[in-house]
Amino acid sequence: MVDDIAYLSAVELVTLYRAGKLSPVEATEAALQAIDRHNPRFNAFCLVDRDGALAQARRSEERWQRNAPCGLIDGVPVSIKDLVLTKGMPTLRGSRLVDPAQAWDDDAPSAARLKEHGAVILGKTTTPEFGWKGVTDSPLTGITRNPWDAGKTPGGSSGGAAVAAAAGMGALHIGTDGGGSIRIPASFSGIVGFKATFGRVPAFPLSPFGSLANVGPMTRTVADAALMFSVISRPDPRDCYTLPVEPADYHETLNGNIAGWRIAYAPTLAGAKVDPEIAASVATAAKVFETLGAKVELVEHVLDSSLATFQTHWFGGAAFLVNQFPAEKQKLLDPGLAGVVEMGRRISLMDHLAAVKAREAMGTAMNRFHQRYDLLLTPTMPIPAFAAGHDFPPEGGDKQWSDWTPFTYPFNLTRQPAISVPCGLTAAGLPIGLQIVGPLYGDRAVLNAARAFEQGRPFHHPTL
Repeated sequence: MVDDIAYLSAVELVTLYRAGKLSPVEATEAALQAIDRHNPRFNAFCLVDRDGALAQARRSEERWQRNAPCGLIDGVPVSIKDLVLTKGMPTLRGSRLVDPAQAWDDDAPSAARLKEHGAVILGKTTTPEFGWKGVTDSPLTGITRNPWDAGKTPGGSSGGAAVAAAAGMGALHIGTDGGGSIRIPASFSGIVGFKATFGRVPAFPLSPFGSLANVGPMTRTVADAALMFSVISRPDPRDCYTLPVEPADYHETLNGNIAGWRIAYAPTLAGAKVDPEIAASVATAAKVFETLGAKVELVEHVLDSSLATFQTHWFGGAAFLVNQFPAEKQKLLDPGLAGVVEMGRRISLMDHLAAVKAREAMGTAMNRFHQRYDLLLTPTMPIPAFAAGHDFPPEGGDKQWSDWTPFTYPFNLTRQPAISVPCGLTAAGLPIGLQIVGPLYGDRAVLNAARAFEQGRPFHHPTL
């Protein structure tokens, strides 16, 4: 029964609370037991606040007993990635450079909104140092492992959140995405990961990676992602990029109706090679949208390569971030990050401005693309999860994490909403992700399409 509770969705939990058939305390205890059972093996959490979570759950239980919940997710167990400020909890960002002996007095906007809506904060999930790469390991917290195969990586940088979601260690999870860091681990770990239009989810402090960086939900279902997104997308005055509030919450309009929509399916972007098993699974997934009433068209070309543009923005941001620490402390950096920082320091102002103009041209190209198509379908990742403890696939010739993530970072550059949903398994039993990309500000359309696909082709998560 505990296992059953741990794998309930947030939507199911709230329904059961309202009916008086389950208590937030029971749900929190089930999540904590799942953490006790799985975290030693998978390393999803770097901090667990057991006493605090149970105290929050008891207060939630009292509110439900009075039929007075304080928000949309009152009593739902959640986690927060260790890049996101959470009052009373150290946010060490996976780094030995961050001093834990300081006041932790601020909630980031997403943490604040979760608390306002009664969520039970279980703790902080693991990240590579400063979220710098597409896998999850760091000198501070060690290696995080995939729940489908502990010898594989769950992806990153929100790998801890992805593992927590897949393994029933809470229903809702906050991730961040500056180049794919929500969608990469969502694909590798068999969950849903949503990066919204930039500015839709407020952030504070703002990321050194600028408008590449996003905060978003990681869940087991699209309905849960929409519910969580309704909470964390509420504006915050501390973010100068925050977008105006939408007239209706996202979960309220999640009808899964995509009849008549025009959808482009791109088997690749800029000629990126795709594993044959993944290519076949995504092609089959594209056909599901036709059965749901959409018109799906194969497109051979969407964008030219944007790798150099992305790396100029990303490497420069990494250098700016690390330059804020004393030189002596910088010797403690993950060696891979140190190498990226050195490349970032060599980027000239003219190089940066050229990358800004290239990025603008990409955004314009995609705006025009979406004059013809409501959505774009691609693989989320061109490869399945590879061996844990490696920054790159061991058998490849990649030199940077962005070399093997060609489908995710382009839509950080264009600021578009994109979601990864599970669409199958490889012969080795590893998850495959489908990416659904919408036009700028088309967050609701992306969620609706993802919900339609989820209903048309349900995915079975592992029960560990």
